Amino acid sequence: MSLQPHIVLPWFIRRTRLPLLSLRCVACRYGWATTGRGRFRVNANGKLLDVWLLVHCVSCERTRKLTVHERVPVSSLKPAELDGYHANDPDLVASTLVDPSLARRHHFVLDWTGAWRLVMGSVWRDDPWPVQVDVVFDDPVPVRPDRLIAHALGLSRNEVLRRIKCDMELRRTTSTGFSFTVLPAET
Repeated sequence: MSLQPHIVLPWFIRRTRLPLLSLRCVACRYGWATTGRGRFRVNANGKLLDVWLLVHCVSCERTRKLTVHERVPVSSLKPAELDGYHANDPDLVASTLVDPSLARRHHFVLDWTGAWRLVMGSVWRDDPWPVQVDVVFDDPVPVRPDRLIAHALGLSRNEVLRRIKCDMELRRTTSTGFSFTVLPAET
């Protein structure tokens, strides 16, 4: 039997909502915040701009500002980016929120629990084996490949470790795309 995959299927990790942020509220001390409707605040001081991403406490709704740009010249921002800040562009809110440098500056981590889903291609049960699957991430959602594959294919994690061939460690969390090959069940 040839070990070259006969079929290649795409899987996509897609965001269903923006993740929560682990930020302690100064008012109620609750530990989670959300971007809510996704708003920026832009303040001009002469030719310098400040841009903040507004987040809200999940418990008491108190607003907090996360600095995106501080005292930057207007000319240093791309016109489309500046328009996006003024229009509260949802894609710009999402890309700003998942930017690792923003999380480092403001000391928070993202909680992706319930904020993503797996979109799989067609089921290949009747197709020839082995099958290669390419996993593509739209956003940097941290997942453990062994858990993702086990859940998606209805296998135990031990069976995943036996039947899945992959160039990366399956038990280590990743947020970047990867490929794996599913071998037929031993009979």
